[in-house]
Amino acid sequence: MALSLSATLLPHHPRRCTDFSSSAAAACPQTHPLFSRQPPPPSSFLTTNSTNKLPTTCLPKVLSSSSSSHSKLSHAWRQVHGEDDWAGLLDPMDPLLRSELIRYGEMAQSCYDAFDYDPFSYYFGGCRFPRRAFLDSLHLTRHGYDVTRYLYATANIRLPNFFTKSRWPNLWSPKANWIGYVAVSDDETSRVLGRRDIAIAWRGTVTRLEWLADLMNYLKPVDGKKIPSRDPRVKVQSGFVDLYTEKDDSCRFCKYSAREQVVTEVKRLTDKYGGAGEEVSITITGHSLGSALATLSAYDIAETGLNLVEGEESGRAAPICVFSFSGPRVGNVRFKERLDFLGVKVLRVVNVHDIVPRCPGFLFNEDVPRVLTKLAEGLPWCYSHVGVELELDHKSSPFLKPTSDLVSAHNLEAHLHLLDGYHGKGQRFALASGRDPALVNKGSDFLQDHHMVPPFWRQDHNKGLIRTQDGRWMQPERPKLDDHPEDMHEYLNSLRAILS
Repeated sequence: MALSLSATLLPHHPRRCTDFSSSAAAACPQTHPLFSRQPPPPSSFLTTNSTNKLPTTCLPKVLSSSSSSHSKLSHAWRQVHGEDDWAGLLDPMDPLLRSELIRYGEMAQSCYDAFDYDPFSYYFGGCRFPRRAFLDSLHLTRHGYDVTRYLYATANIRLPNFFTKSRWPNLWSPKANWIGYVAVSDDETSRVLGRRDIAIAWRGTVTRLEWLADLMNYLKPVDGKKIPSRDPRVKVQSGFVDLYTEKDDSCRFCKYSAREQVVTEVKRLTDKYGGAGEEVSITITGHSLGSALATLSAYDIAETGLNLVEGEESGRAAPICVFSFSGPRVGNVRFKERLDFLGVKVLRVVNVHDIVPRCPGFLFNEDVPRVLTKLAEGLPWCYSHVGVELELDHKSSPFLKPTSDLVSAHNLEAHLHLLDGYHGKGQRFALASGRDPALVNKGSDFLQDHHMVPPFWRQDHNKGLIRTQDGRWMQPERPKLDDHPEDMHEYLNSLRAILS
């Protein structure tokens, strides 16, 4: 019998609903403790700090040590992490799983919120915040994680629409892009979670879908890019594996590949906490192209055995889970089968109106009869999705426009909003935690107009310029971004045998 987690929702601080129409009353039932009859005053509806990070109405305390439900989470985390492939937890939607999905989705969203997209900025393509202040700068300290490593990738690959160009000739790095981070749960959060959680968040694409044109549909053997595989028939999309494995020796940020950066940090943290006898998990998340990197890195970590706890005669391994949001297909059916064999759990959250999860592999994919995929198995464009799918529909939310706009359907904040209101197939949409719907319009024009939330409302104050004492406006210097640990080269050499 499937384990029921329905009574273990993590508590949230009360907040106002941001929709005051009759449809909002249906979506935010008055019996819910988060429902408020009175609308917030206009001045507080989108109250933000000086950098316009997040509305102050959407800052719940996700983890609070005083909650009795935490003991439920500490005992049930393996089911939430996919031990039983989320059997019995998706329909109806288990509240604790929903809460955890939103939490990891916010980690993926933080990669967008922290990325410098301004082509007029000297720091274009980098992270706007120093590593030690990352979560605090985004008001995500409530998640209880410490960022231990920033991840960078070289822009010198065949994904021109993913790496846009700056207007300035001189940049913090002309060849590197900040692409995510590694974090680990702190002591208090680890007690709540029931284990020490290593989280990896990969950045994707926030508004552009042109990068899909860069996907030439070609699969290449994964072991051809120095990712070991016991099955030479395992293949992945060429652009994804290039982004993951390419490096540039002339750049101090990407002289190590994204792969080398992430696997060494995972090994360091696994040895540190697992070697001390702690229960350890590895949770990887990403949206869009970041979802592909999450899936590929999960495969890499499992295939190379980097999740094995050092010094354990029993060969205890840290379980690996991927929470994927609006992700494309990554590899062929052999990749899927190998991922299943390695025990990597993948839960894919998708919007039925989003085109990205249907790419690549329009013609030959997991929906084609098995006999045809068997015949087409050797073709370089025969793909298969991995893991378990959780299907959402943005037209079920009374807050959102019933639009066919592809960019809106792909929006990550919209996915998190849909998760908050999803209770199961055919069930009425009703916000469970009161997560602020205004967040949807942070980078889109997706909310119904009668909610009076301006589209694309998130902006940097004065585009990041400050006024100096002599009255001049200029871009301030930012704290130096971390590149790589001083012992990175030595640590990488110690792993050469298993990484190649």
